[in-house]
Amino acid sequence: MTDHYALITGASSGIGFELAKLFGANDYDLLVVAEDAGIEEAAAELSRTGAAVRPIRADLATHDGVEQVVAAIDRPLDAVALNAGVGVGGPFTETELDRELCLIDLNIKSVVHLTKRVLPGMLDRGSGRLLYTASIASTMPSPFEAVYGASKAFVLMFAESVRNELKDTGITVTAFMPGPTATNFFARADMLDTKAGQRDNQDDAAEVARQGFEAMLKGDDAAVVGSFSTRMQGRMNEVLPETVKAAAHRRLSEPGSGEES
Repeated sequence: MTDHYALITGASSGIGFELAKLFGANDYDLLVVAEDAGIEEAAAELSRTGAAVRPIRADLATHDGVEQVVAAIDRPLDAVALNAGVGVGGPFTETELDRELCLIDLNIKSVVHLTKRVLPGMLDRGSGRLLYTASIASTMPSPFEAVYGASKAFVLMFAESVRNELKDTGITVTAFMPGPTATNFFARADMLDTKAGQRDNQDDAAEVARQGFEAMLKGDDAAVVGSFSTRMQGRMNEVLPETVKAAAHRRLSEPGSGEES
């Protein structure tokens, strides 16, 4: 057992798994959470970092799932990485309402719920780190991912607001914003036929996680992470009109765009 303890959600694969590896390699014991059975296999691999790893299989899109995780917190948390999230791709007039409401429950409600539960302990100790996975989609209109993009804009604004409230408490709050990353996100979002879903130059999940982890250690406010092109897109999004950004996102996310020559 180490002196540090971290909770990571969405840790069975992708960015969350890579974040958990970084925490483990930096002398944190781990409480790792995902809704799928892969969290057990992930925990076994994460234990090779030398960390004590406890896996929890829970559906964070439900109130009971979040409370299941809260009940599993058995020692003070030094860091919390709220990474779990899903996307839904396609025209808003055609996508399934139930899927989008579930997205809101996971991407937004669980973030607020878990933050509300973990902050009191950090405030009592006067220390802690909160790391939120937003998205570069939070910086632009996101046609054909309308609810997903809006959910990540919420995460970004929520993190920055809480950061300001906690500025004199010893707790740091960091949001990081990946671009398209090589994970199973696009398959789950039904976006494999899009340019974003098929790009050969999707960012590496391990590199994205590394940059996000380092931003957290530095106490940064918010950071666009990934390749040079992704980070430049973040810079451009600071000045481009919303209509221009919407058109650019449409070219990447419109169904069938990956089949164009």
